[in-house]
Amino acid sequence: MDKKIKNYLGISAIVAMVIAAVSTLVFANIYSKSIQPSSYRSFSVSAEDKATAVPDVAQFSFSVISQGGKDIATLQKENSEKTNRAIGVAKASGVEDKDIKTAVYNVEPRYQFFTCPNGRNNKTAEPCPPPEIVGYTVTQSVSVKVRNFEKTSEILSGIIQSGVNSVSQLSFTIDDPAVLENQARGGAIAKAIAKAESMAEAGNFKLGRLLSISEGGFIPRFGFEKAAFGMGGDTDSNPPQIEPGSQEITVNVVLTYEIR
Repeated sequence: MDKKIKNYLGISAIVAMVIAAVSTLVFANIYSKSIQPSSYRSFSVSAEDKATAVPDVAQFSFSVISQGGKDIATLQKENSEKTNRAIGVAKASGVEDKDIKTAVYNVEPRYQFFTCPNGRNNKTAEPCPPPEIVGYTVTQSVSVKVRNFEKTSEILSGIIQSGVNSVSQLSFTIDDPAVLENQARGGAIAKAIAKAESMAEAGNFKLGRLLSISEGGFIPRFGFEKAAFGMGGDTDSNPPQIEPGSQEITVNVVLTYEIR
């Protein structure tokens, strides 16, 4: 009797060990897939899409450079008056305070350098005096955003005629590019899904879970038609000609699927 019980116990222990071993293998398989889900049974597809819109913001910078003697206060006053006059032109045309920003303000000395004879060839030569400050240069640069394109030409003309030294870095952009990015992203994902379904049909297999999705980033492209402006001239007879063109944003996505 004791021997039979021992046999039953031995068989039960063997069965339990087999069940435990099978469970361990199943768990290991599931755990492995959770770490690297079907990496040996998966495929990836990529697609891109683009969205295009006309820029709604024009940006440019203007600078006022004032050079003079050692009276820094006078130079600063002169520079500020010209700069404020140009800023006033922009504000009078509807540019808000938040869209006007002082980008650079520099006060730098101007030096006079002396040419002295070489002391090696002239033993009586006196030491050369150090450079001497003869005046100062005050530079102020302001960046401006124009949201009403109908006013861009008028604002540029007015600022140029107000007495600034230069107008530069004219560019066009979209104030909220996230709208374009979302539009391009949605199109790229839809194309990638259609591509994956087509590949599964051609390869005679079924799509499993979507394992991962990655984005390759945004690629902005600009198509400017015309952006011309110049210094001086009559603002009524020869205003700057402004054409913003278009801006295009491309988004790339990569989808990885499980193969069933």
